[in-house]
Amino acid sequence: MRKIESFNKKELIRYCESIGVETKNKVKSILLEEAQSYEVNEIKKAIEEGKDLELLTEKINILADDYSSNLEKKIEARQEEMREDDDSHYLIYRLLGISSSEGSAIDLYQNKGRFLYKYAGSFLEEAASLCLKFKNVDGKKTTIPNNQSGSANPKPKTFEIDFLDGQNAIEIKWRDATTDGDHKTKEHTRIKAIESHGYTPIRIMFYYPQRAQAIKIQNTLQAIYEEVNGQYYKGEDAWEFLKLYTGYNLKQILTEIDNNRTSE
Repeated sequence: MRKIESFNKKELIRYCESIGVETKNKVKSILLEEAQSYEVNEIKKAIEEGKDLELLTEKINILADDYSSNLEKKIEARQEEMREDDDSHYLIYRLLGISSSEGSAIDLYQNKGRFLYKYAGSFLEEAASLCLKFKNVDGKKTTIPNNQSGSANPKPKTFEIDFLDGQNAIEIKWRDATTDGDHKTKEHTRIKAIESHGYTPIRIMFYYPQRAQAIKIQNTLQAIYEEVNGQYYKGEDAWEFLKLYTGYNLKQILTEIDNNRTSE
């Protein structure tokens, strides 16, 4: 199940009804508050009873099902749209040695890939956030003002912290393969803003890019984190940090879920 903060009101009402929260004559903000309170209490109870790992695994399993279902629907809808697409550009493909059938497959998988990367990233980032939530139920996604742009009207006006745990401002990335210099500048500003608000910036990125320019950008970002006494974890170090920080081995949980599905 994806984060309830992203639900529209109809989805939120359905969710509240499923957990026994009264919904009649309540505005969305109240429903969200009561649903969040329910989830916090559910986690606290599981921890008290020693069933927290069981509940966390269940929630991540449900989250995977939700993302899988939505991804399938998205791909099916795009395939339907593509049946009506103009394919006159296949002429250029053929001139470059790509047959029309191969060109059609390339276009389809390019679209599938865009959806897959987006959903894979969002899923892993939410699963990691769940581990952090089980560590500290009071932690949450937070925004801070951009006080680093030297303007009365800075762009962007705010920066988002994926999970604020006390003074630790944790950014979660499944991977970051960008080679854009503007991205580096924005990240530099974001990190400085976080540090200026008295937080420790921490970046965890589970999969490291493989292209030289993208790696160069990441090396620069790592140096910026270190300049402000922040922390930067990548690849296996990111998985290990999350395990030690939260007490939950996310990689093992995901592997066990995958193994169970494969065996079934």
